[in-house]
Amino acid sequence: MKNIDWQHLPFNYFKTDYNVRCYYKDGKWGDLEVSTSEFIEMHMAATCLHYGQEVFEGMKAYRGKDDRIRLFRIDENAKRMTRSAKGLLMQNLPEDKFIDAIKRVVKLNEEYVPAYGTGATLYIRPLLIGVGAEVGVRPSKEYLFLIFACPVGPYFRDGFKPVDIMICRDHDRAAPLGTGTYKVGGNYAASLTSLQIAHDNGFATTLYLDAREKKYIDEAGPANFFGIKNNTYITPESTSILPSITNLCLTQLAADMGMKVERRHVPVEELETFEEVGACGTAAVITPIRKVVDIDNNRFYEFCKDNKPGPVSTNLYNQLTSIQFGDQPDKHNWVTFVE
Repeated sequence: MKNIDWQHLPFNYFKTDYNVRCYYKDGKWGDLEVSTSEFIEMHMAATCLHYGQEVFEGMKAYRGKDDRIRLFRIDENAKRMTRSAKGLLMQNLPEDKFIDAIKRVVKLNEEYVPAYGTGATLYIRPLLIGVGAEVGVRPSKEYLFLIFACPVGPYFRDGFKPVDIMICRDHDRAAPLGTGTYKVGGNYAASLTSLQIAHDNGFATTLYLDAREKKYIDEAGPANFFGIKNNTYITPESTSILPSITNLCLTQLAADMGMKVERRHVPVEELETFEEVGACGTAAVITPIRKVVDIDNNRFYEFCKDNKPGPVSTNLYNQLTSIQFGDQPDKHNWVTFVE
């Protein structure tokens, strides 16, 4: 294992030794290739540069107390990348090859998988881009699939601590029938301005409302939203929300705890009825929300008494991370070992 200060890692790029690549040319995918270069060479007319043919994924590798390295629900990441690729008329990598590439990049960089108990993980970024030269608006005929990995600390510096967020009505992350359900870079580019506004006003992130009517909660920055009340886990249903794999797991764990699970439209006014609210995603797992501020209507909604995460959010967070690190039985078969 590398001599790295695991406990003080930021959530940022960190150079590791190897990445894995695969090219689609002449109507077929080639073999997986191992590279030590941090750079890629492409044609200046590549479709990813001009027409946004780019999809990606995010996942982590976890080192357990037993020193074994675990991957979490990589089958769901493979399925989601396939859906995203098809949504942008890109040539998707076969899912078995995707999983093989994930295992290979982690094995090659296993000395960078952080030590157990440090709170750090190995973040894995698969990327699929159109690299064929096109001037007209049409799909590429050539693609590059690439994976790199780097050790990271918590997404939010303070870790599992409550944050304040603001409702955004002046910006939309994605249109209802657009690319919101796909993990594409354009959705994140569209969120940058509103996220900067939130940061400038002292908030951790933005809470987006539906783009059509501005009546319903959509996403919480780059993460899914959930609310807890009356022993029920409630998360928005929308045609512009990215299906979060973390959220998928939390709904299952909530059901395991005997909670009712609802995926439905969530009116913004319903915020005042929730006992707990949070955001969830791969990077932060769960981010408890302390306060939601509606600047336009001069209203705010408070949660997290005594500035502590709520009991349900805490239970869900502990259960999920315990499975990821191997501290709790994996009864749903979510974990894959890297041997």
